Amino acid sequence: MRRLAHPAARLLGSARRRAGALAADAPRVFDEMPPAFPVPLVRARQVLGGTRGATFCTAVRGSEHDLGGGGAEPPRFTVVPGAAVSEAAARVCRVVSSQPEPRVASALDALGVALSPELVAEVLKNLSNAGMLALAFYRWAERQEGFRYTAEGFHNLIEALGKIKQFRLVWSLVESMRCRGLLSKGTFKLIVRRYARARKVKEAVETFEKMGSFGLKTELSDYNWLIDTLSKSKQVKKAHAIYKEMKRKGRFVPDLKTYTVLMEGWGHEKDLLMVKTVYQEMLDAGIRPDVVAYGMLISAFCKSGKCDEAIKVFREMEVSGCMPSPHVYCMLINGLGSEERLDEALKYFELFKASGFPMEVPTCNAVVGAYCRVAKFQHAFKMVDEMRDCKIGPNARTYDIILHHLIKFQKFEEAYDVFQRMGMDGCEPQLNTYTMMVGMFSSNERVDMALKVWKQMKDKGILPCMHMFSALINGLCFENRLEEACVYFQEMLDKGIRPPGQLFSNLKEALLEGGRISLAQEMASKLDMLRKTPLHG
Repeated sequence: MRRLAHPAARLLGSARRRAGALAADAPRVFDEMPPAFPVPLVRARQVLGGTRGATFCTAVRGSEHDLGGGGAEPPRFTVVPGAAVSEAAARVCRVVSSQPEPRVASALDALGVALSPELVAEVLKNLSNAGMLALAFYRWAERQEGFRYTAEGFHNLIEALGKIKQFRLVWSLVESMRCRGLLSKGTFKLIVRRYARARKVKEAVETFEKMGSFGLKTELSDYNWLIDTLSKSKQVKKAHAIYKEMKRKGRFVPDLKTYTVLMEGWGHEKDLLMVKTVYQEMLDAGIRPDVVAYGMLISAFCKSGKCDEAIKVFREMEVSGCMPSPHVYCMLINGLGSEERLDEALKYFELFKASGFPMEVPTCNAVVGAYCRVAKFQHAFKMVDEMRDCKIGPNARTYDIILHHLIKFQKFEEAYDVFQRMGMDGCEPQLNTYTMMVGMFSSNERVDMALKVWKQMKDKGILPCMHMFSALINGLCFENRLEEACVYFQEMLDKGIRPPGQLFSNLKEALLEGGRISLAQEMASKLDMLRKTPLHG
């Protein structure tokens, strides 16, 4: 690559050592704690002061319309994937994402879209990576004819706000849902998951325990879900502690599911000792493994690079009379492929087909990945052709696997060609796809192409995530396009996305070394404001 004369090139060199390098340090944002009790009405009014009065209990008590009739079950809506709703949602998202928050309402008024509960839910779901914009849309929607409060709309807004860690605001929405009889275990599970992802384990467990105070009885299946959620959020030690406490108190007796999710959690951590410990405890409790439990053992060995041990479990499984599932074959193919043992991976694919299972996308994708890991891309494309012939794909994940490996092997032109062909297969690029492409171009001094892909994504109503912003801003800094870098940094802040610490350090140093001291101070001030100022309705 050509040597650049400006200081940003030196500052950001480490960020460009591999294609698609993305900042991964997710710093803490807005350290709100969940209140000990539901947010009181006065607090809810303060936080959501911009919403119409019917949001809160005093108005609900006098409104049978919102409750669907006196004492009746509140209306529930599910977004039905349909061209009309999806197209309208995409139009709304394009308008919302292209406007500063103060102008969102007037822009939506001018759009003239007919509002429905389905549309509100889908727009909020599509805005899940932009909590501030989701809130701005929701405030506008509340004032429109055709708006109705639904559990799905609340849940999608909670998900969007939870991603930017606006938990005080989330709890005020919980109070509003309580008033309307819309609360369910699903509501609390959403919040628990967001706390767990934010590494706020104490708050996650407290939220789970609050379900009882809202009249929602917890059962063994709920505890299994909590253990699973914490494990998948890289908090398996805490999950294991909950399991031990559950056994000690005798409140619930762990079942097969309990042991299975724990094995999966320790498998993700590549702690084979703990996987084997949990498995033995399961056997000691008189519980025989089923196909899922065997699968978790196989997965754990594969993830730890011990495919020979995984194969031993597979054979033991067959001897015990437990028929391997397609998922088990998929894990073995993935594991062997990741060790570049292509011939063995293909052997298990042939066994999969000989077992009488119909061809399915995940297993075929595992074969595609096995070919790609050893750079046999033509064979991977033949597998894609076979998927087409069987009318089972390919899907967006298939393309993401191919793109990931093309980029890894620095076949950038081929990657862009594959990216452009996705639509022809009826596979619209997803957020992850766009993230890879923007990262690829930004890391290889082709920011203009990254911006082209960015525009294509925005035109489809897909909103960028933190990783995309990081890749693009780093790329702009490297090419000394500092004003543009600041524009995208500002857009990032406007959406409520807290930038990774390293990203801001890179931008600040590039600005300072470029003599843009006032601009660096302005960006620092705006970031500080985001850190200190909670959202208000």
